[in-house]
Amino acid sequence: MKLDISKVRDELVVWIRDFFEKNGKGCKAVVGISGGKDSSVAAAICAEALGRENVIGVLMPCGVQSDIEAAHMLVNHLGIRHFVVNIGESVKALKAAVPDALEATRQAEINLPPRIRMSTLYYVSQCVNGRVVNTCNLSEDYVGYSTRYGDSVGDFSPLSHLTVTEVRELGKLLGLPDALVYKAPSDGLSGKTDEDNLGFTYETLDRYIRTGVCDDPEAKERIDRLNRINRFKLELMPSFEPSEDAYEGF
Repeated sequence: MKLDISKVRDELVVWIRDFFEKNGKGCKAVVGISGGKDSSVAAAICAEALGRENVIGVLMPCGVQSDIEAAHMLVNHLGIRHFVVNIGESVKALKAAVPDALEATRQAEINLPPRIRMSTLYYVSQCVNGRVVNTCNLSEDYVGYSTRYGDSVGDFSPLSHLTVTEVRELGKLLGLPDALVYKAPSDGLSGKTDEDNLGFTYETLDRYIRTGVCDDPEAKERIDRLNRINRFKLELMPSFEPSEDAYEGF
């Protein structure tokens, strides 16, 4: 199964405009800009749908970010208004506030900055009458490669049904620089690329998602396992509802 990316672009533009017409007429699209393909493409398609004057980028380095130039390249290329909010001191302050008796796990350390970034995005969004753009793609969502209540949330999600391969194709169609479209995906926190952390390539994952074919049995097993154990991230939070018998009569 192959998507016609030109049609996808046209449909996405209409979909974004419709979302804002119904859920935020006159609001700005607020995008966290990392300099990677997802935030770059999300910002670019929003600029095409709403006009660049209605898109605001938020750059959120955690102390020193080695590839911050890529984020600046994106906002300059699109000509969108942007803010830089360094979350480094906030991360340090929260860690310092936690009692010494609580031993931080590596996963807690990695997921803290994305959650603070999302709080920052919503702060900025409410200051500018905005709607926060979720920048996750289908490939990441399929294997749970996102931080719950971090980069996994937002007010609308333009890319969540597009694989990494398709996001790159859309980026090229939108005229983004190759340096952004083909920048090696990385969480910017663990010091590894996405593919290093996942244990398989996005090419392998995308092919499996779209065709059901995976030539590497070990990769298939790992993909299936990650998909299974991370489905909860895409579902509504379970909530208890009392039975009719639990209600007292009037």
